Amino acid sequence: MYLLGEHGDRLELAETVDGPDAEYDMPPAVHLASRSPVAESFRTGRARWLDPTSLLDVTARLDPDGPSDHGAEEEHHPAADTELRDLVKSWPPGSSLAVLPLGGHASRRGALVVAGVAPEGFDVDRRHLLELYADQVAAGIEAYEVTRRRTPRPDRDSGLSGLVPLRSGAFTLDLATGAMTADDRVLDLLGLPPGEFDGRAATLVACAVPDDVPALMSVVEPGLWTSCEHQLAFRIRCLNGELRWLGLRCRILPAVDGTPRRMLGVLADASYLRPSADEVSRVQWLSAELAGATTVRDVSEVVVAALREPLNASRVAVAEVEAERLFVTILDPSDPDAWPALWRSEWHSEWPDAARSALPTLARALRDGTVTVWLPGADLEPDLTHIGPGGLAILPLQADGRMVGVCLVGWDEEHRFEPEERSLLTATASLVGQALMRAHALDARHELARTLQRSLLPRKLPRLPGGQAVARYLPATVGLEVGGDWYDVIPLSDSHVALVIGDVQGHSAEAATIMGQMRTAIRAYAVEGHPPDVVVSLANRLLTGMETDLFATCCYVDLDMEEGAALLVRAGHIAPLVRRPGGVTEEIAVRGGPPLGVLPDARFPMTEARLAPGGVLALLTDGLVEASGLPLDDGVQRLRTLFSAADPTDIGRMADDLLGNVDRRDDDVALLLLRYDGTASRPLRAQWAVWRLPDAIVHARRFTARTLRSWGAGADVSVDVATAQLIVSELVTNAVAHTRGQVRLDLTLTGQRLRIAVNDSSPRAPVRSTALDLEATGGRGLVIVQALATAYGSVPFAGGKQVWAELPAARADAAS
Repeated sequence: MYLLGEHGDRLELAETVDGPDAEYDMPPAVHLASRSPVAESFRTGRARWLDPTSLLDVTARLDPDGPSDHGAEEEHHPAADTELRDLVKSWPPGSSLAVLPLGGHASRRGALVVAGVAPEGFDVDRRHLLELYADQVAAGIEAYEVTRRRTPRPDRDSGLSGLVPLRSGAFTLDLATGAMTADDRVLDLLGLPPGEFDGRAATLVACAVPDDVPALMSVVEPGLWTSCEHQLAFRIRCLNGELRWLGLRCRILPAVDGTPRRMLGVLADASYLRPSADEVSRVQWLSAELAGATTVRDVSEVVVAALREPLNASRVAVAEVEAERLFVTILDPSDPDAWPALWRSEWHSEWPDAARSALPTLARALRDGTVTVWLPGADLEPDLTHIGPGGLAILPLQADGRMVGVCLVGWDEEHRFEPEERSLLTATASLVGQALMRAHALDARHELARTLQRSLLPRKLPRLPGGQAVARYLPATVGLEVGGDWYDVIPLSDSHVALVIGDVQGHSAEAATIMGQMRTAIRAYAVEGHPPDVVVSLANRLLTGMETDLFATCCYVDLDMEEGAALLVRAGHIAPLVRRPGGVTEEIAVRGGPPLGVLPDARFPMTEARLAPGGVLALLTDGLVEASGLPLDDGVQRLRTLFSAADPTDIGRMADDLLGNVDRRDDDVALLLLRYDGTASRPLRAQWAVWRLPDAIVHARRFTARTLRSWGAGADVSVDVATAQLIVSELVTNAVAHTRGQVRLDLTLTGQRLRIAVNDSSPRAPVRSTALDLEATGGRGLVIVQALATAYGSVPFAGGKQVWAELPAARADAAS
């Protein structure tokens, strides 16, 4: 075994173990820049497998006068290379060589060199076993370094030995039949006389202490699609009553169809994991507590109690692994400011989640399936580094051959992991994985509710220009814990956004299903461009046509993010609240219609309101302001008081403050907040009611020219007034000639465009002529508009329609 030297430029021979038949001498040191296969394996991180023929070729290249694979400028050490060449020549005929790096890329500690007579080279099985053995050696070195609290450089004079575990053996297991072949060293470690071993894996499992049996069973009886490598530390009870720690590393070889076929494993003495009496009692306490945990939340709380205070940790997080996402079940401490942004997002949604792809280091640890620790200064993603800047441990939680969760333990102050702590972490991971799987089975109804609710509500809210929206959802704490409350934020065209909140009657899977259908329908109607009253009317018709007796309440807000103008529609729902920039909170008086699903032809009038920059709009469900011991009026007044006192600069914290103390909830709670900040360049708007007179078009053109000049056309605003007048002429002419009722002209100037819109009372969309007669006196209006405008279209609006066109424009204040 070679370890990296003190100066980092060479590998030094730290320990040798000779077989009974022959002695294989090795040089005392190997320079990292040499052409030796030992140095090459360390540099590249890849194992080298040399059969006798390959070994002769390599030693020939070590001759200073022989061929070289190195460039002319690369440094090498001919004296060291010559020494290794001469030693290899003294080896017995038919010798093969294996060189395996010790440790990963970031923590490579040395190289393990194995030589022996193998005329055909090391076969595939022996290569697998030697790689597992090298992992055991690396683990022993790491444990030694941690115990000394420094990175020593053991050598022959240090008096240290045993870094290469002599008490280790290999076994093979047929996963289909359970037949096991083990060498005498494995049987000696297990305390089994060779003649009494019956060749069954169950005999190995029976040697473990009862608390460790489930974890050991999950390894020797893997699932169909389990990971290919496993690492496990378990305990056996010796004849004298002493507990002995053993380290098991195994690799699963799949059949042609990909299912597990054979297992190759290495079993070694892991005495460095020997626990103290206090640690044994701690593991026993953990096992007893997990036996009584019936929900995922219970299991998570037991983990926190077992790890945080005993290890003096700063943070503990437990998360379930579902598909490619992590769903957090507990964060301790519970203060959001104690956690990175990725972990505290949607804090009070009761299921904060993160994609595994957002944390590559964590995803890699879950794939490996082994307890992993990082010391201070490790190169990790910020959302992991901030959990444990002084040290971080990741515990993959496995059960029945699959990954069911993960536990993260972090320290703020510099922390070095003692072997006893690592044994506790390893034991915790084994026990908690099984407990988490049992909790899933016992908590099936709760899990169904959570999964259903996750799939029906938005996972993340969109980013909005000129504002920020946050949402909070808390299910009821009684019953099935799944209900019909929902919320949504829907980006629309022209810098508009739709805010929706609703509540389907009842608490059941049917209510949740109806909720999902209503949310999808309202989103579809809104994206189609319908005005708010039409969106709610269409949703009402949809619900009345469903085969259900349930009804729903809803509040829909269409907000112009540039101007702050809002159109609100309410269908039997609680009126929204608004917090003005000065802190005054008031209820918006929104004219209401009946709940959805009651009257198919119900009308839902629109109410106009306006938000000033710095104002906050709150949409909520009745679960937040009404309970068995809290009348609705009192609840609204309490919420208004909290709303006024909350700090709007942190909209997420404001939402948390508004939730208040709602630990026990008879009803769902949904809250949607939007802070309106306004845009950097405020739009300029003007309206003109078109009179149905013979010269109506002339007045509309004059209004357009007058308005654009007042906005600075030709000076501060770059816009083609003549083109704008021509488009106004064509759109107003169409409205006056082909519709009845009121016609309105709207002009809107933003930083980049001039929008011309004509509203009329006819719902029929204008039709552009596809073929024109040169002698015809009409039919060219929309053709002209399309040719002149950068964009144009028609959308339904308040029972009629709006035909619009846009021209490029540039405002001096926007450019600055």
